[in-house]
Amino acid sequence: MNTIHGNQKDLSPEQREGLFRVLKTRFEKNMERHKGLKWAEVQARLEASPEKLWSLNEMERTGGEPDVVDHDNKTGEIVFYDCSAESPKDRRNICYDREALEARQKFKPKDSAMDMAAAMGIELLTEEQYRELQKLGNFDTKTSSWLKTPSEIRKLGGAIFADRRYDHVFVYHNGADSYYGVRGFRGSLRV
Repeated sequence: MNTIHGNQKDLSPEQREGLFRVLKTRFEKNMERHKGLKWAEVQARLEASPEKLWSLNEMERTGGEPDVVDHDNKTGEIVFYDCSAESPKDRRNICYDREALEARQKFKPKDSAMDMAAAMGIELLTEEQYRELQKLGNFDTKTSSWLKTPSEIRKLGGAIFADRRYDHVFVYHNGADSYYGVRGFRGSLRV
C-alpha cells in the first residue's frame, strides 16, 4: 500500500522492487524508445528520487505503462511518458480541470485531468510531446487523451485533446467540461 507521510510519498520495499521489475522489463522490451540509454542509469536516478518513483507507481497503477522516452543531455534528467496503447484506463471519463468540473451543473465526472495529474506528481502531455510519443508507435487508436491546453484556449472555455485515426495524429478541441468514457490523459515525468 502506498503511504503518505506529510508531503513524503513512499513505496514499501516490495512495491519498489515490483515496480523496478515492471519498468525494467518494459524498458528492455522497447529499446527503440530510448536508444543509447542503459537501465542502470535509469534505476540509479529513480533510486535517488523516491517521490518520483511514487509518481511512476501512480502512472503504472492507473494503467499508463510508463516508459523512458527521452534523456535530457543538459540536465541529465530522464523523461517518462505514459506508453499504454490506449489512454490509461483508470484516468478516463474526466473533464479537463477543476474549473470545468465545478462549472458542471449536472452529471459531474468523478475528477479532472489536471487535478489527477497534480495529485500523481506528473504533467499532462503537451501537443508537441504527444506528437513525439506518436512517432514511437500507434497510441490512442480507439481512445483520446486530454492535452495541456494553451491558456488562450482555456480562457475561452475550451481544452484540447488528441488521438490517432487513419494513421494520422489529430488534435481537436472541446468544452473543458466535457467528458467521455474513452477520453483520459497521458502524463510525463522528469526524473
